[in-house]
Amino acid sequence: QVQLVESGGGLVQAGGSLRLSCAASGLIFRSYDMGWFRQAPGKEREFVSAISWSNGATYYADSVKGRFTISRDNAENTVYLQMNSLKPEDTAVYYCAARPGTLGTPRPYYRPETYVYWGQGTQVTVSS
Repeated sequence: QVQLVESGGGLVQAGGSLRLSCAASGLIFRSYDMGWFRQAPGKEREFVSAISWSNGATYYADSVKGRFTISRDNAENTVYLQMNSLKPEDTAVYYCAARPGTLGTPRPYYRPETYVYWGQGTQVTVSS
């Protein structure tokens, strides 16, 4: 079965960095769009970043643009999220998500309902 396993979360001071990893199994990784979402206590799940299966195009929420970088290693079936200049408002559970790539009508990368598989999440806490 498909599994997405996140790692790399933790506690960091404001201004610090973390690198999240998401290891995928049970799917043809190179044919999947991959995304990162986050959910803070009392808030809805929100889009963070995504990377296309086809050409590696990347997408970011405005709140993380210039600070976070998404990348993928198709040989390792892993997607990464490098997070720099972290702020207390980045504190949340971060989730990895996957959806089959398509050559048809583009679907918005920021819509969580378009993703089929989800990881269990990893906690990121940024102290001030």
